[in-house]
Order: sequence, then structure tokens, then C-alpha cells
Amino acid sequence: MAKVTFKTDLCKGCGLCVNACPKGIVHLSETTLNNKGHHPAVVTDQEKCIGCAFCATMCPDCVITVER
Repeated sequence: MAKVTFKTDLCKGCGLCVNACPKGIVHLSETTLNNKGHHPAVVTDQEKCIGCAFCATMCPDCVITVER
């Protein structure tokens, strides 16, 4: 099973990773704000992750790590 982690304090909430996820499990948090005042990206169902790393590839700030 793949594991996705985010450096939430560096995430600017652009949403590019949300659009890139083929499984639709990456979302912008509706309840959390990071230190910069943005809603960071989160994975809603880690078990559905296929480890494609499309989210990490799309991230312009390199805040996403995918471990297979």
C-alpha cells in the first residue's frame, strides 16, 4: 500500500494535486488552516492510494511525498 504525506505548513492550497489524483482521494482541508492561512491538501482514504505520484508531480512547491 502506498503512503502519501504532505508538508502542510508549506502547502499553498492551489488544488493542482486534487485535480491530478485519479482516485479522487486528495482534497483541500475544509477545517484546517496552515501557518500561511491556506487550506492544505489532505488524503481522505489512504488505503485507496495506488502510489501513482501524480499529485507529487503536479505540486509546484514539492510538498508531497509518495512512498510505495
